[in-house]
Amino acid sequence: MPSATPIAVVAGVIIDAQGRVLLAQRPPGSHLAGTWEFPGGKIEPGEAAVDALARELREELGLVIESARPLIRVPHDYGDKRIVLDVWRVSAWSGRPHAREGQQLAWVALGDLDRVSMPAADLPVVTALRLPSRFLITPAFEQGHGEALLAGIERACTRGVGMIALDQPGWPRPELAVAARRAHAICQTHGVQLLLADDAPLAAILGLEGVYLSPSVAAGCARRPMPEGFRVGVACHDAAQLERAISLGADFATLGPIFAPTDAPAADAMGWDGFEARISAATLPVYACGNLESDDLDAAHMAGAQGIAARRGLW
Repeated sequence: MPSATPIAVVAGVIIDAQGRVLLAQRPPGSHLAGTWEFPGGKIEPGEAAVDALARELREELGLVIESARPLIRVPHDYGDKRIVLDVWRVSAWSGRPHAREGQQLAWVALGDLDRVSMPAADLPVVTALRLPSRFLITPAFEQGHGEALLAGIERACTRGVGMIALDQPGWPRPELAVAARRAHAICQTHGVQLLLADDAPLAAILGLEGVYLSPSVAAGCARRPMPEGFRVGVACHDAAQLERAISLGADFATLGPIFAPTDAPAADAMGWDGFEARISAATLPVYACGNLESDDLDAAHMAGAQGIAARRGLW
């Protein structure tokens, strides 16, 4: 029987100038021997995760961490043991990584990680690495205002938005398809992922990167609406909707509101502490949303969010 208390583990994502990720192979005789993982180790009782990260990477790789931020926390039950994997993205370090404990090391391109045998708890980390920090959901435009919509998408692409959901409720499908094709061309020029709100079949026909589901549409899905290789995101406002996103096999979720609009009761907002508590059992990347702007990105990362999702705040 696994212990009632999960084992706290920390790991670091180290990416070199060529965009390759450093992996370490688990040694013979260890749990999941032979698989490749993000380097790290157990967090000692009373030890802060960032301190454990610095200690483990110094002992294992001879690196001194100079800057790091939270990326994702993944709870996972292996059957014989339960862990919570606290993953940090290391942005600056000194020293050259070398195997101080006899382990095998490898630099692997981000696009090749799917070909590597990795522990199950590490797989959501790969998804998180492929998702941007800023996710724009387009504000609603009246039908016939496609040019203004496309101009705004172009501006957003040049201002650091890495993924966009085209959400124009009420538009006739033919007009929406035309706008989506043109928006996709703009996004591809800037390396931005484009999703379509709620219409997975049309997203597939148009060759977009995926779909972003409202809570009501997600509730009506019997299975994941698009195959692996496409992005599937779900908008969530509570723990039950977040659990639904996980059960569908979504790649990510959004959760909020963090802050209430000026014309709504403050009690409707969950704040950063509430957000962090609600995602503690999530096994997928979660964007914070709800009256956020780019200036909130650092706070979102520190609360464990993938980043921020917004309409007007990123528009």
